[in-house]
Amino acid sequence: HIAEAPDATACACHLPTALGISQPTLSHHMKKLVEAGFVTREQRGRWAHYTVVTERFAELSTYLTTATGTAAPAS
Repeated sequence: HIAEAPDATACACHLPTALGISQPTLSHHMKKLVEAGFVTREQRGRWAHYTVVTERFAELSTYLTTATGTAAPAS
C-alpha cells in the first residue's frame, strides 16, 4: 500500500483497513520496519505517515537474490 502511493508515503490512519489488521498490530509491525530502516516515520498531527526507503528494499532484493541464487522479479 505504501509503495503504491504516488509519493511512496501513507498515513497510518488508512493502513489498518487496507491491510485488514488492527491499529496496535500495525503500530507494532511498522515500528519494526522503521527500526530495520525499511520505512521512515513522520508524525503529522495525530497520525504517523510512513515512507518507503526504496534503497533499503533494493539492498534486500540484492541480498536475497544472491543468497538464494534466483533472479529478482521484474519491477
